[in-house]
Amino acid sequence: MISSLYAAERGTGSKTIVFLHGFGGSHEVWREVTSALLPGIRALSYDLPGHGLSLDFPGSGPAKTAARAVLADIAARGLKRVHLVGHSMGGAVATLIALAEPEKIASLTLLAPGGFGTEINGPLLRRYAAAADKDEVRACLAAMSGPQSLPSERIVDILADMRRRPGQLQKLVEIAAAMTRDDRQGVIPREQFDTLNMPVMVVWGTDDAVLPFTQADDLPVHFHLHHVLKAGHMLVEEAPGLIAEVVRRNMNRRSRRPRPGLETATG
Repeated sequence: MISSLYAAERGTGSKTIVFLHGFGGSHEVWREVTSALLPGIRALSYDLPGHGLSLDFPGSGPAKTAARAVLADIAARGLKRVHLVGHSMGGAVATLIALAEPEKIASLTLLAPGGFGTEINGPLLRRYAAAADKDEVRACLAAMSGPQSLPSERIVDILADMRRRPGQLQKLVEIAAAMTRDDRQGVIPREQFDTLNMPVMVVWGTDDAVLPFTQADDLPVHFHLHHVLKAGHMLVEEAPGLIAEVVRRNMNRRSRRPRPGLETATG
């Protein structure tokens, strides 16, 4: 690819699922989720601009830059429609992609997405951005997870290794500072949500210490909302099997407008 945006590809099939990680994450956090969805699907797990193997992507940082980059890469791969999954900052990116080119999105699954309300735990995210060793990465992941979840050592190793790349820590600190300015995050105008015609599923842990689950209140009636009891912000790592099932279920829904529903599950 000409683009410096990196995506790991797994599987083959008529359906392609695009996975977008959260701030400070990596394409590798999705491995358990994609493994549960294989075989029969093609999974593209991106490193967002400013992260991992996309560290040097030009203008990295803002969600709008990431949305444009992912859309361009999808087009360059000749993909007409994809199922889109985004966590946290990746959820904000996914929402912007769906708003920009809705005809390309077959379904939209958002895990504790950014941009749904102004409240954000700025101090914790800035601490996570500056985490330079395994112990500090582990401590930050524990603070962002639910009370019954222990951080995966595989994920701790992956994220600590990523931070050893020259320039990575500085870039994360810069992104976190911009993202949490005045301890508020930018918000996607809520009136735009009703224009999304594809099946939309929003998943949120009830013990999220980064973005409060109440940001999912008062969503359009055709959105499906899934609360995960006692789960924190790190849903991909805390409940990969559940996330895979939610993604699969949302992929099989019909577009606009399913009956509104509220689902609650234990992680």
